[in-house]
Parts: sequence; structure tokens; C-alpha cells
Amino acid sequence: MTTKTKATWRAHEVDGELSTADKNRLPESVFAFPDKRKLPLTDADHVRNALARFDQVKDVNDDERDLAFANLLAAAGHYGVDVAETGWRQLGRKPHTANPAH
Repeated sequence: MTTKTKATWRAHEVDGELSTADKNRLPESVFAFPDKRKLPLTDADHVRNALARFDQVKDVNDDERDLAFANLLAAAGHYGVDVAETGWRQLGRKPHTANPAH
């Protein structure tokens, strides 16, 4: 039996590029991984970037990945980003690159 995780993501519009200070001021509800404040989802480009870097996020468990994927889908729907994957396991949990996100 699979439990569907409810997204916690909420839209939060940001003008332009995110500086570190801007990112620090964002509410937790704008991140794919809210408790870790990883992968901000503030526009379509950030959603696409989060999908590409999902497997690079370290120190998160499967429950956190379930929530992050639900948040990604919510943000993707809001910003009109097509997501081919039906679950986070299709994105992976181990980096496929030598440059893992921290």
C-alpha cells in the first residue's frame, strides 16, 4: 500500500535572481525539502533545476524525498513545468554527477 504525501509547497513569487540573503528570507513552504531548506521552488527555472539536482541532495531520508517530490509536482503544476517522472525514485537518490549539492 502506497501513502500519498501531501505537498506543503506554497507559491512565493520572487523578482530576479536569488541571492543568499534572499534565499535565507524565503519561507520554508517554498522549498522542495522544507525542513532542510533545500531546492527553492520560486519559478519554472528553479523547478527544472530542482528536478535535475534532486539526486544530489544529501542527508535526507525517503520520507523527506516523498515530500520533496510532492512539493516539486505542486510547484511544477503552478508554473506549467512538465514532469515526466511519476515518483522520486525515477530521479534517484545518489548523485549521477561528481558535483553533489550540499
